[in-house]
Amino acid sequence: AGVDKSVAECRSAQIQVVMVTGDHVGTGRAIAKQIGILCDANPDVVPGMISAKAGHAAYQYLVTATRATLNGDFDGIVTAPISKQALHEAGHIYPGHTEILAQECGCHEFAMMLYLPSETLQNSPHGLGVAHVTLHTGLAMVPQQLTTKSIRDTTVLIRNFLESLGCKTPRIAVCALNPHAGEQGLFGNEEHELIGPALASLDQLSGITGPLPADTIFHRAVQGEFDGVVAMYHDQGHIAMKLIGFCQAVNVTLGLPLVRTSPSHGTAFDIAGQGQADSGGMRAAVWTAIQLIQQRHSNSK
Repeated sequence: AGVDKSVAECRSAQIQVVMVTGDHVGTGRAIAKQIGILCDANPDVVPGMISAKAGHAAYQYLVTATRATLNGDFDGIVTAPISKQALHEAGHIYPGHTEILAQECGCHEFAMMLYLPSETLQNSPHGLGVAHVTLHTGLAMVPQQLTTKSIRDTTVLIRNFLESLGCKTPRIAVCALNPHAGEQGLFGNEEHELIGPALASLDQLSGITGPLPADTIFHRAVQGEFDGVVAMYHDQGHIAMKLIGFCQAVNVTLGLPLVRTSPSHGTAFDIAGQGQADSGGMRAAVWTAIQLIQQRHSNSK
């Protein structure tokens, strides 16, 4: 339903929509204002059911789309939600889209970001982005996966993204990992041992603040104090952003040589095929991709 309504909206804006099977990708450069929907002419999967076949198909679609975009056939990719369990049952052991995209693009510095466009937030002329240092991992593993380098790299990635949107001096707030930003080591030392040194290495860049308590940082961001936030783990950023704009928040992969967006919600297998899906997330992902592509073209001139 989300794709169908997005297609109708694109057609009303004179954007051509074409169905593309894997066999026809790579036959030529996509024309301006054209959206290709990569599909199988005879998909043999059951909606709402986890299966290795569906997981393999999702993997193949993503790889095909990525390679075609790198080859110049398309300007960007919009992905639908993916079942990580189905992906793993098919033998593709990745936490999600982000890592597959990074591998195909040969990127070593990348991050997941949720982005709310400027029209969603009254006080944010460039929108609000929240980049995550760690991605799909168990909460107990987060402190082990955090490094000064990963925190620094994620901060630089979101800063570069905001600059590409025309934000000349991005104001970026970096979350603490622990409650009360560790309370001077009383609740943890990551702020002193990892996050602080990462920000100190960026002291030549203006507009970066932290580590700040995560329970107040998003309130300040929505009020217009920050353009971007760096979260230490998945739910630290996702819960706040989905509360602010569940169907408006768009997943953008930072660090890739191409544009990739996706709805911020999951597969919702419990309502698959029942006509209950809200298409807002897919529409937001499509339009955000178009805007980012246009911005890239404008910046390259």
